[in-house]
Amino acid sequence: MAEIINLRDFRKKRARNEKSAEAARHRALAGRTISEKIRDQDVADRAKSDLDSKKLDGSDPDPGETA
Repeated sequence: MAEIINLRDFRKKRARNEKSAEAARHRALAGRTISEKIRDQDVADRAKSDLDSKKLDGSDPDPGETA
């Protein structure tokens, strides 16, 4: 026979686990040194600039395409 569970308790337990995981991520971010924060910001900036450089503008068509 299957085990009977209380769905309300299950949802509360899941919410507590999610909050705990989020708190752990925040603690890890807050506990970094200044150099680690600067390095992470540089990596994010570089990734953003790489992505921006690869964007296609809608104004001028690709020279290899035929309209």
